[in-house]
Amino acid sequence: MKLLLAPMEGLLDATLRDVLTRTGGIDRCVSEFIRVTDTLLPERAFYRVVPELHNGGHTRAGVPVRAQLLGSDPACMADNAARLAGLGGHGVDLNFGCPAKTVNRSRGGAVLLDEPELVGRIVAAVRRAVPAGVPVSAKMRLGYRDDGVAEECAAAIAEAGADELVIHARTQAHGYRPPAYWTRIAQVRAAVPALQRIPVIANGEIWNVSDAQRCRAETGCDTLMIGRGMVSNPGLALAIKGSEGVAWAQIEPLLGLFWAQVSERVERRHRAGRLKQWLNYLRRVYPEAQTAFDQLRLSNDPQVIEAWLRSRDIRRASGSDGPCPVAASENEPTVLSSSPRTRISTPV
Repeated sequence: MKLLLAPMEGLLDATLRDVLTRTGGIDRCVSEFIRVTDTLLPERAFYRVVPELHNGGHTRAGVPVRAQLLGSDPACMADNAARLAGLGGHGVDLNFGCPAKTVNRSRGGAVLLDEPELVGRIVAAVRRAVPAGVPVSAKMRLGYRDDGVAEECAAAIAEAGADELVIHARTQAHGYRPPAYWTRIAQVRAAVPALQRIPVIANGEIWNVSDAQRCRAETGCDTLMIGRGMVSNPGLALAIKGSEGVAWAQIEPLLGLFWAQVSERVERRHRAGRLKQWLNYLRRVYPEAQTAFDQLRLSNDPQVIEAWLRSRDIRRASGSDGPCPVAASENEPTVLSSSPRTRISTPV
């Protein structure tokens, strides 16, 4: 079984991709979306969201990352896909699944599922624009308001030349409310002949090993995409593949690494929020994370975070791989991104 790490706008950025893929079990990541409007984006726009492009399209652990584009203009999407393909990486992914209202109002993400013909034209234009050896994949939900056109949208994507399709087993209207309708993925696969030629990947509500087993059985998919489940339990991918999970003693050093990278990339006033955001997920699985969250919940002061890390004897690793002790400093690191990106996740 292959396992992909889902794109999660506002949470699962390059920092968390780097940290989570160090635990093992993930075969490929998909990046947060890169928004395409009516312009050809400069190269720096791709590197900003997918800095792994500087590393041959891999996380430091060696896991490949596929960049995701979001937009509604076929020609512009094609131009940007061509530029992205020229930067290396591991293919181009197309977003037809984002449920965020702000995105949908701008004709991006899941709202496009009301226009299967346009979805097909976007995929076809991108497929023509990138070299034959560059994979083009897509991610969709079952629909926008309902799932009545799920089969039509899946057919449009496959027939337009996509090499792979991820289906999140809910509509935009469902949001993230349980359950995920895994049986609909099986129905879509059975009803669309073109899907017999490409891998179909199931996504949605996979929180533990039992969920993964049931999802695989109900959908018939040999590849699954996991998001919030992996953020909550960094050992989930390993456990799904039959290995032991990851104990809290192994998570604590990752917290130090995560904090070091956040401190390099995020404005000082937003750093504590990023760590608390991850702890908020981790406490679903680890009682120790609940204790840490309770201790840090009311503080937004990075010095408080660093004092807590020292109290736990957690060493603060540098942004690369070399560890160095946690220490408060008056000299702030260079901020590489001013975007807070701290809201609770919007998985796409």
